[in-house]
Amino acid sequence: MAKKRLSEKQAGYLMVFPALLIILVIAIWPVVRSFWISLYDVRLNDPTKSQIHSSYGIDLERYANGFPLLKSNITKESQEVEPPVAKTLDAVMQSIQSADQELRQDQKFADQYKQVDDLLFDYKPVPEDLKFFDADKQKAEKLKQTLQDADKQLLDLANNKQLKHPDDVLGVVRGMEGSIIEPNFVGLAYYKQFLSDSRMWSSLGNTALFTVVSVVFELVLGLWIAVLINKQFVGRGLVRAAVLIPWAIPTVISALMWKFMYDGQNGILSHLMWQVGLISDPAVLLTTKAGAMFSTIFADVWKTTPFMALLLFAGLQTVPESLYEAAEVDGATKAQQFWRITLPMLKSSIMVALLFRTLDAFRVFDLIYVLTGGGPANSTETISIYAYKTMFAQMEFGAGSALSVLVFLCVALISMGYIKILGADLLGDNSGK
Repeated sequence: MAKKRLSEKQAGYLMVFPALLIILVIAIWPVVRSFWISLYDVRLNDPTKSQIHSSYGIDLERYANGFPLLKSNITKESQEVEPPVAKTLDAVMQSIQSADQELRQDQKFADQYKQVDDLLFDYKPVPEDLKFFDADKQKAEKLKQTLQDADKQLLDLANNKQLKHPDDVLGVVRGMEGSIIEPNFVGLAYYKQFLSDSRMWSSLGNTALFTVVSVVFELVLGLWIAVLINKQFVGRGLVRAAVLIPWAIPTVISALMWKFMYDGQNGILSHLMWQVGLISDPAVLLTTKAGAMFSTIFADVWKTTPFMALLLFAGLQTVPESLYEAAEVDGATKAQQFWRITLPMLKSSIMVALLFRTLDAFRVFDLIYVLTGGGPANSTETISIYAYKTMFAQMEFGAGSALSVLVFLCVALISMGYIKILGADLLGDNSGK
């Protein structure tokens, strides 16, 4: 018997393992990867920080392009300036060559530099495996300091009008400075930065406000619609189909449609609301903080209330009709039947519907991004939009990844809270039985 039980246990683990693997690959791995990137200052708009660098390195493509050009430009400049200035230029070049010679003492660096230089000479692309060289920290720091000192000396000469072509030498030196790659590990610095960032807390507040208000209205309206379409009446099938139309419309199309209706000049909805005195001006719906938040919530309630109604309608289908018949025999009114039978029997369905809608509303992006772009003045900017702007508009992948992890933590906390309540409710129902 024990052997049989063990075999069943192993079979159970084998059946669950594929699901756990899928969850790990689809859900957990991207979060782990985002957390890893958030520990580094990764910026796609900065060539020296476009990748994760745990050690010092040299971009050999930029370095091999710059070094010969610097020698040529300084030699040319020395021939056109006064002898004292030419002597200074020669000293600058000698110091850079000295730091370069120390690097070339590493045979691996010398060989890799030659391969890159030959490719550039033949106008061929440099492969990624040859482009970067992991340099010794001390030598890389010395080369960077030498280039910075050279930059300072050349800038002083340029400011004193002692160079004929200052941009030719300064530009190359600064380009070579950019070829020195420093480690971009920052640890938890981004998380510390965002925890004291007023914009992050403002976007989190906007997200919470949007989530709470929209979900509450969707629950009330969805429950009302679910009870309505659960009744027997002529044309019930047509009404059920019509109710689902807003939910079936793609979110982006829905957002564009509402944007046209909210428009201050040609929007029909803004004009009607202004005519009946609900708003002071047709333009306030998308140009003021309160108006924009109202507009996004109203559009979301219209779009996703059918989804809430569908989930609650499925729950109503499981309520035995005999309960209502017994209640009528006992003289219970419709209101009493709703509060004493319908709501208690729908408790689990309501919790599941709230879980799905709260998570979906908290992660809202496309509706608000298309409708308001997070404006005006970031008044409708949610945490997801803030993360998107940081990562893709500003190209700061490290900071954007940190915000993505914060979104995940918020969603995880919400999920655990709902699941704990739902689990306790189900256990309570089972123990009651």
